[in-house]
Amino acid sequence: MFLTDKNIIVFNELDSTNNYAKQLVKEKAAQGTVVLAHYQDSGRGQVGNFWESEPNKNLLFSVLLYPGFLEAGKQFYISKIVSLALTEVLKEHINDVKIKWPNDIYVGEKKIGGILIENTVKGITLDSSIVGVGVNVNQEQFLSDAPNPVSMKQLLKNDFDIHEILKAFLQKLENYIEVLREGRLEKVDAEYFQSLFRNEGFYPYQKDGKAFSARIAGIGSFGQLQLEEPDGNVTEYMFKEVEFVI
Repeated sequence: MFLTDKNIIVFNELDSTNNYAKQLVKEKAAQGTVVLAHYQDSGRGQVGNFWESEPNKNLLFSVLLYPGFLEAGKQFYISKIVSLALTEVLKEHINDVKIKWPNDIYVGEKKIGGILIENTVKGITLDSSIVGVGVNVNQEQFLSDAPNPVSMKQLLKNDFDIHEILKAFLQKLENYIEVLREGRLEKVDAEYFQSLFRNEGFYPYQKDGKAFSARIAGIGSFGQLQLEEPDGNVTEYMFKEVEFVI
């Protein structure tokens, strides 16, 4: 099991759990080592975005993985299984939890969680993966200009045990790592697509300030979002090349 007392390093405050985890990778810390912070003053999201979090209210952590069995070209599978594990945990409490491509976690049309994965490659395989996760758990007000945050407490009016959510996530992540190790990629592909936000029907998107309508046709081997427009034309987009209009 990943989850042992000696493998969780807890900080009251940290600039970024991913930054600290990078140092642990250099020191060859054990697989499954978790860096948990009650507050991050420089929490990061995708492509430099800032993650707002009130102290002691939310789940903010990074976990170290060494998925040397996985080819470097298949590293998006780490993103898929992390997203699926987190989605499954939240579904135990909340309805309508989806993965907004590539790995934001949504409830309805509001963002409840985000994931930042930083991989290193050695030869033709992955060497390490630092999996950074932020989940809005007990925060009741959001003051930044983030467009659509929501927390578990806002939705359900209850306080939640952050450590219990972490424990459940690590157990589910470990299960999915075994699925990858066994080479059952089709299972991961199917579950990821089934869990995607707006995976059925046409919705508005935007590229370079220009709006268009499309439906999600699939996910490419490197994680590209494949969008089909009403005329049948399919275009692939990498991260940040296209925006969901919400």
